[in-house]
Amino acid sequence: AAAAALGLLPLGKTQSPESLLDIAARKVAEKWPFQRVEERFERIPEPVQRRIVYWSFPRSEREICMYSSFNTGAEDPAAAPAGVATG
Repeated sequence: AAAAALGLLPLGKTQSPESLLDIAARKVAEKWPFQRVEERFERIPEPVQRRIVYWSFPRSEREICMYSSFNTGAEDPAAAPAGVATG
């Protein structure tokens, strides 16, 4: 209420703190690929798995575009090994 009175938050809106599950899942996702987590631990509760997977994906539009534009170089003639005809 004090933050809303100071104009820091819109009236009627309050911020809730991030859950410990989300904080932990985000830290795990930042450091290890999900496949390694699955291989390392025998039992991972379903809610924990879902949050790790959620935080494993990029958040910004720029990162999403970067990861979604996968290029093998096959279309680029300059990327072909020497002696290999393209096209």
